[in-house]
This record gives sequence, C-alpha cells and structure tokens, in this order.
Amino acid sequence: MTTNRTFTMIKPDAVANGHAGKILDHIIQAGYKVVALKYTHLSAEKAGEFYAVHNERPFYKDLVDFMISGPIYAAILEKDNAVEDFRKVIGATDPSKAEAGTIRNLFAKSIDANAIHGSDSDENAAIEGNFFFAENERF
Repeated sequence: MTTNRTFTMIKPDAVANGHAGKILDHIIQAGYKVVALKYTHLSAEKAGEFYAVHNERPFYKDLVDFMISGPIYAAILEKDNAVEDFRKVIGATDPSKAEAGTIRNLFAKSIDANAIHGSDSDENAAIEGNFFFAENERF
C-alpha cells in the first residue's frame, strides 16, 4: 500500500558542510510538506538501534560511528507517493551514480558520506518516523 508520508535524515556530513538548508529547500521545492522536523545528535545507543537491521554487516560499526559524528536533521515528509518519489529526489546511494540534480549528486561526497537517508518502503517510513517523533510532534 502506497502512503503519502516518508522519513528522511540529513546526515552529519551534509550538516557539517553547511548543506542542510539547501537540502531542505530542495525537498520543499520537490513538492514535499515538512510534517515534522528535529535537529538532534544521535547517541551511539540510538544510532545502533536505528540501524539494528544492519548489525550483522561488516559496515555496521562504521555506520554507527558516522551517524554519531555530528548532529542530524530528522524529518517526516508528506506528498502523494512519498516514498517512491523521494527515492528519485535523493538519487543513488553512490553519488557518482546519482542522476544530475538529485540531492546526492549535488551534496554528497561518497557512498559512505552520502548526505541523506530516505526510507525504502512505506512500512519503514512509518517505523523510522515513529522512532524520532511522537504524534504531538507532527503537524
């Protein structure tokens, strides 16, 4: 079932490089309404919990270390066909393979420092949004 909400995080690399505002503007210009937005710094415990699905993979520790290296912006976004369309807006995980004009093409430095997270399914969008936001934090 397709929903009209997705979840995103502007990652520590993009925040540190001063790109958060440009990325948020890019998202809004792509037709998304920001339903919830939070500027926060993940603890190792919270980052580990968020990425628990990857805990058996060799990159897990590096991913957690990267995600706690600086603050992030977490957001719930709303638009028709939100998840699928947002995957197109952010571009391929590897910015060298991302289409021109996508967020990762414009703002990411590498496959590891790829600027932004976007939910890969409607189910994960709900889980990830609930991880960061209470119902009274959504508008």
